[in-house]
Amino acid sequence: MKNLTVKYVEQKQNNKYSGLLEIFKGATFHAIAEAAWKDEYPDHPEVQFQIVYTSEAIFIHYMVREDYIKAQYIRPNEAVWEDSCVEFFISFDQKVHYYNIEMNPLGTGLVGYGTSDKNSRSRLTAEQIQQINTYTEVSSIRGQKLWNTILEIPFALFASAETLVSAESLRGQSVHANFYKCGDGLPAPHFVSWNRIDFPTPNFHLPEFFGEISFE
Repeated sequence: MKNLTVKYVEQKQNNKYSGLLEIFKGATFHAIAEAAWKDEYPDHPEVQFQIVYTSEAIFIHYMVREDYIKAQYIRPNEAVWEDSCVEFFISFDQKVHYYNIEMNPLGTGLVGYGTSDKNSRSRLTAEQIQQINTYTEVSSIRGQKLWNTILEIPFALFASAETLVSAESLRGQSVHANFYKCGDGLPAPHFVSWNRIDFPTPNFHLPEFFGEISFE
């Protein structure tokens, strides 16, 4: 099981991608490179991320290089996993319940909560999902598409968790999470993760394969 440390930083009031990069100075880059289903889905985008937290939110910085960018869905809880999509799943109670947070390059989000039994899971409302701020930059260099995005996930989003989630409650604690990149509806579909998944078919909803993240 992989593990990483989430650095604490001071909150910055900035509404631009370039301005928010400052809070990630000194934060480690981690690769999303585990391609458990590469025989069937050989496309392998280059993806890395950084993660920090403040008194108010978790910030994740994704950097993606891939052959295609697709951003079709514009409404909360639409099928963003069919677009170019970055995902963050996190459990605060030893992998019993978890949040799945999924975002396309437009900042369209899908967020669910519950156990790994899909019948027990529920989607957050559009109003709740829109608490997540996204800051994105897109470019094309010699045919390669690059998109970088920062997710600002406020602790208030985790109101459904079985325990109180705040900067104070997480400080010095470890929880479980995984980070993903997918694109089910792209010309070259792919499914890659930070912590490896040992399952015969693509499935990110397997908390037993979450890694460990420790908050400073």
